[in-house]
Amino acid sequence: MSDEPGPTEWGEHPHGVGPWADEHAGPVPDDPRYDPELLAHGDRRNVVDAYRYWTRDAIVADIDARRHPLHVAIENFGHDANIGTVVRTANAFAAAEVHIVGRRRWNRRGAMVTDRYQHVRHHPDVAALTEFARDEGLTVVAVDNTPGSVPLETARLPRRCLLLFGQEGPGVTDDARAAASTTVSIAQFGSTRSINAGVAAGIAMHTWIRQHADLGRAW
Repeated sequence: MSDEPGPTEWGEHPHGVGPWADEHAGPVPDDPRYDPELLAHGDRRNVVDAYRYWTRDAIVADIDARRHPLHVAIENFGHDANIGTVVRTANAFAAAEVHIVGRRRWNRRGAMVTDRYQHVRHHPDVAALTEFARDEGLTVVAVDNTPGSVPLETARLPRRCLLLFGQEGPGVTDDARAAASTTVSIAQFGSTRSINAGVAAGIAMHTWIRQHADLGRAW
């Protein structure tokens, strides 16, 4: 997780609530999950109301207790700008981890600071990712519109799953496709050959959520 400042943190955006004393009639809570600075000065972070005034560590610990056995990997051989979007969406769906394969550096702007709450792991290549998946008992499913792929709309995704995406343009590499147990594709009906990688990741993650998540636990 990154310690870099972001556009929605610490009063830089009009989200959030003011100091506890201005928002509540009762005494200031002494719950250790609460951050004294946020209680005193307000919480302007882009977090759900249930996490207002909580420390970052407390938020991460709470999400960790209910993360899904869903992992998401994206290849990063050309500084793909979609990675931030993938991280942000994975955070929204409480994915276990986002895996970045290839170059370690990525543009965090699209993540909107959610990488502070989402576990992100780097792998130098597809072989290292495959080894991790094998050790963790995860089934690798590539997402790419290629001949022979299975329609995502009719596929049953494994519960312990690692969804693997290629970078914008070339899509999933040959090595990644060979490492996957199957490749699924997203139905399209227009003129474009492919859709944005960040959008595709969101569609695939939500498909997993519809099939496996307890919707009664959603915010």
